[in-house]
Amino acid sequence: MKRVLILLAPGFEEIEAVTIIDILRRAAVEVTVAGTVEGAIEGSRKVRLLADLSIDKVAGGDYHMIVLPGGQPGTNHLAEDERVGRILKEAAAKERYISAICAAPSILAAAGFLNGKKATSHPSVRERMGGADYSEARVVVDGRWVTSRSPGTAMEFAFELVRLLAGEEKAKEVNLGVMARL
Repeated sequence: MKRVLILLAPGFEEIEAVTIIDILRRAAVEVTVAGTVEGAIEGSRKVRLLADLSIDKVAGGDYHMIVLPGGQPGTNHLAEDERVGRILKEAAAKERYISAICAAPSILAAAGFLNGKKATSHPSVRERMGGADYSEARVVVDGRWVTSRSPGTAMEFAFELVRLLAGEEKAKEVNLGVMARL
């Protein structure tokens, strides 16, 4: 079974986080949500989620994919957290998929991961995507790097993650119940 780690910080974008968690779990992907803080984590719209465990207890290389939801100030909190940087470096060293949506791709760009890679982000952080070959596509896959634009692209992004981890047939199977426009 494929394993995915989703990192949450206070101020995360709820639509993105919940959509990704839901679609991946429908595809029988083992999803672990790790929080940068203890207890309930409040999103940018005051929705609270409970993480499965603390970010202190995870290693990036133990998962097939790392996912960074966007939102503000959640993206800033993730960017400032040294533990997030450690997890991303571990995952990159083991050539795992690393994905980010909305403002979160700017974290990957700042770390140099997207240098020379095709990528997208929310328009508000486009100027922080230096080094990336910027695209306005809704979802961009360049090798093991997956980026997307906003809450409005969260469903497409989540289904692309399913395709990468479990294949096109699994994505179609999940969509029979979801009926997303893909």
